[in-house]
Amino acid sequence: MSVTHEYQVPDVSCEHCVAAITGEVEPLDGVESVTVDLDRKLVSVVGGEDSAIRAAIDDAGYDIA
Repeated sequence: MSVTHEYQVPDVSCEHCVAAITGEVEPLDGVESVTVDLDRKLVSVVGGEDSAIRAAIDDAGYDIA
């Protein structure tokens, strides 16, 4: 059973943000899915390693609250 990681990312506001974060996080080992909720400013990732996901979100140019 995969773990779901959730991250508050205050700066996500548009589909470009969604594409940038998804593009960095989705290819990571073990990641099964990435969902970005613009209204709640929440990134949910099923699978993967927490530290790698945090680094990928940072690489996309976004800070985790």
